[in-house]
Amino acid sequence: MRALISVYDKTGLASFARGLAALEVELVASGGTAGLLEDVGLDVVRVESLTSFPEMLGGRVKTLHPRVHAGILARRDVEEDVRALEEQSIEPFDLVCVNLYPFEAAVAGHGITEEQAVELIDIGGPALLRGAAKNFAHCAPICRPEDYELVLEQLREAGEIPVDTRRALAARAFAATAAYEAAISRWFAERETFPDTLTLSFDKVLDLEYGENPHQRAAYYGERGTRSQLLSRVEQLHGKPLTFNNLNDLSAARLLLREFKLPACAIVKHANPCGVAVAATIEEAYAKALAADPVSAFGGVVVLNRPVSAALGISLAGQFVEVLFAPGFDEQATEVLVRKRALRLLNDTERRVSTETDRDYRRVLGGLLVQDRDWDVAERDGMELVCGELTEAQWGDLLFAWRVAKHVDSNAVVLGKGLQTLGIGAGQMSRVDAVRIALGKAAELGHDVTEAVLASDGFFPFADGPQLALDAGVVAIMEPGGSKRDDEVIKAVEAGRGALVFTHRRHFRH
Repeated sequence: MRALISVYDKTGLASFARGLAALEVELVASGGTAGLLEDVGLDVVRVESLTSFPEMLGGRVKTLHPRVHAGILARRDVEEDVRALEEQSIEPFDLVCVNLYPFEAAVAGHGITEEQAVELIDIGGPALLRGAAKNFAHCAPICRPEDYELVLEQLREAGEIPVDTRRALAARAFAATAAYEAAISRWFAERETFPDTLTLSFDKVLDLEYGENPHQRAAYYGERGTRSQLLSRVEQLHGKPLTFNNLNDLSAARLLLREFKLPACAIVKHANPCGVAVAATIEEAYAKALAADPVSAFGGVVVLNRPVSAALGISLAGQFVEVLFAPGFDEQATEVLVRKRALRLLNDTERRVSTETDRDYRRVLGGLLVQDRDWDVAERDGMELVCGELTEAQWGDLLFAWRVAKHVDSNAVVLGKGLQTLGIGAGQMSRVDAVRIALGKAAELGHDVTEAVLASDGFFPFADGPQLALDAGVVAIMEPGGSKRDDEVIKAVEAGRGALVFTHRRHFRH
């Protein structure tokens, strides 16, 4: 047997090559790979001696030669291919082990020039992998160190690599080259907001037990090239594997909590917040978020933006929580929480706040809807107080409710007071129904909405919704404005002696 090895990432390479040599596999290698194998005492045929042609153009050309590619692509069961190899004295390759220049990692860093990035575009490596993958019936492509041991085991047991394994290796090789080309394409197209062809690549992070429902298969994939992913730098300290719905809710809660710098807690069910609060301490924030809607919070996902103290851990252990996510846990808190078998405990070790402006993808029939993610920051600049007066505390409550409404399914209405949600109306076909639901939830839970505020993610098309809120005791309303009947809404708020703020921007989340 004969193997061609040319790798940038040399993790596990020496051990793998020793295993091949022990099986009497001839090793052919180029450049730094050949040097490493020789340094560990292995006999290596250098590519330049095989091709009778030196590396040139600063290493850009070394394996791009018929004596290499013919040996990879030759079909052993096609007489014409075999005869061509014999006529040119070319020996075939049975195995090609290649991984690529780290283009993606390099361009993700800071300070790299265009010239440096271009030099990290691998040409020979993808060609070798694609050739071996195309000819998987006769040549096994290996593109990642994780497969080294599997290949050695099968060679030791059977003296060959079974066709099913070669087919799987070919799929991985083509996936690797496709993702590599996609990364390069994205880099070249960075100046285009929405390029004509959108090339995305994702790596599987987790196999999931099932999807939204038990009859649906599922997995979680992380997008390549993003600086922050849902589970990046997240350590699961305790609990069963995360489910599809756990991850969906966790994503919604994490995005919501990015809105707040002060101690904050978000409790999410079915990707919508059911209780959110900001307070002077994280203990108080959790207590207020839970009190906002303790019924809906049962079995929810709880996300905190401060570490969990011993006292908070005891409080949390008293509730049924599916997933608890926080940037650190006191030792005593951990001891108490791990006793809860149903609790999935996630420790966030990321200490940097991502400033990404990544895209938001929505799967539709046969395609994708693509947009900028809604990173808009709720600030008073650009907002208009169209009637009434507001105290600083009321401004704070309005901005708080507006930030929460951004993360509620539209039509969305959020009632708040004292930086705590009192009632949330989500996912309604009419805005007035969203108001009714928010007010009804508040009344059901015994919340006093007198002096409360209301935020609506879209404008009120009629005065009926604001009137319901004013009649219940709400004193201030924040909405985008822009309705043909804005004048009617303003008159209703003025008549109710309330305050009305137009944000002049909306936050639909369908």
